[in-house]
Amino acid sequence: MSPEHFARLVEEAVAQVPGFFRERLDNIQVEARAIAPPELSRGLSARPMNLLGTYQGIPYKSRGPWYGNVMPDRILLFQRPIEARCRTEDEIRALVREVVIHELGHYFGLSDEELHRLAAEHPEKPEGRPRRPSVPD
Repeated sequence: MSPEHFARLVEEAVAQVPGFFRERLDNIQVEARAIAPPELSRGLSARPMNLLGTYQGIPYKSRGPWYGNVMPDRILLFQRPIEARCRTEDEIRALVREVVIHELGHYFGLSDEELHRLAAEHPEKPEGRPRRPSVPD
């Protein structure tokens, strides 16, 4: 899949986020990259091919009156590791959506533990893709 096509899938996933949450997105950009750079994966103690995405910034619920004039938060999605876990474009689309939602959870201040608990309480199998085992992000 071309990087441009993957980026469109990422944009599509963000556009599908329910309006209630999308309206609260402030000072954040979502980007597609081929793979996590070595310094990022080292900083997260993960192998680049194990990183599907990451959130970098100040979570929404932690922003106070001092928050302003700062660089945008970023959500990065990594194409090669996502593609490596999928067999079809529909599976890639579903996994991109799952990763976008997970990283937006971090933007809203949820921890990995909270996100995994919520996913277990509301097991929604994305269409066209079997559930994948948890991968540290």
